[in-house]
Amino acid sequence: MVKHPGTKPRIGLLGTGPWAARTHAPALAGHAGIEFSGVWGRRPEAAAELAAASGTRAYDDVDALFAASDAVALALPPDVQAPLAERAAEAGCHVLLDKPVATTVAGARAVAEAVEAAGVASVVFCTLRFAEPTARWIDAQAAAGGWFLGEAHWLGSLYGPGSSSAYAASPWRREKGGLWDVGPHVLSVYLPVLGDVTDITAVPGPADTHHLVLRHTSGASSTATLTLSAPPEAAGAALSLYGSAGRAELPRWEGAVGAFGAAVDALVAAARTGEPHACDARFGLRLTEILTTAEAQVARRLQERPSREAVSSSAPDSAPDSAPHSASTAAP
Repeated sequence: MVKHPGTKPRIGLLGTGPWAARTHAPALAGHAGIEFSGVWGRRPEAAAELAAASGTRAYDDVDALFAASDAVALALPPDVQAPLAERAAEAGCHVLLDKPVATTVAGARAVAEAVEAAGVASVVFCTLRFAEPTARWIDAQAAAGGWFLGEAHWLGSLYGPGSSSAYAASPWRREKGGLWDVGPHVLSVYLPVLGDVTDITAVPGPADTHHLVLRHTSGASSTATLTLSAPPEAAGAALSLYGSAGRAELPRWEGAVGAFGAAVDALVAAARTGEPHACDARFGLRLTEILTTAEAQVARRLQERPSREAVSSSAPDSAPDSAPHSASTAAP
């Protein structure tokens, strides 16, 4: 049965890694409008440590935390998160999900369907949709309309030379790279402003870099370059829109704790009103569908590359001066 938050909703946390410890737990512990009901983690000792530091209690049994909570926030690898989010929804808990919801369409769809079947609220924490300056900017550009082109790059240096980031040890980030880690951030801006993606072309760049070209329902097109392997000197993120109103640049934002607090507020509002949030589990599913398509295209191009290189290396270095040249015979 779906839970109805009271005047002070009880919200638990699943996860104990750096993202949970640096963002989720401080935001939940410092939120005056909720009760931080507890922490569960796959490592009980880490859950106990984080709970003690946050003024709440640790749970060894995740179902016990569901029973003690009106909602749960998840800070777990995406394909660990997805089945636990299903269980939370089935227990009647509203869910505050991390991005990406899952790295398979089946996993993300199962979460969206479980949320809808249980009648619980859901929010996916895409930082730019909740950080105050960027959230306000996104709403303003969506209302303005008339956009022709979007250009974005998100050059993380997580795996760049000399990086000492705690997030570099994350197995899922190392496996899935920038496409899945920072791609959702860019898409979370493009989709509400330019419309859903109707066509996508994705090509690989150096290391884990992906280059995307997107077509949107508004008729606009956009590009995105995504990586976690940029040199630290080149790291940075930017997004620009071009259209009838001229040029608009995504403003800078600071930190994620405040943004997560805003996501908590959005989840509580959705739970109380029954009105789905625009950045809900169904939106998270759409992000996974787009990223899966891009990933498959890049994998296919990488598989084809050796055969193309073999054909190229077997071709003669030069043709006789008398050889004909025409559009019908020239190599692509």
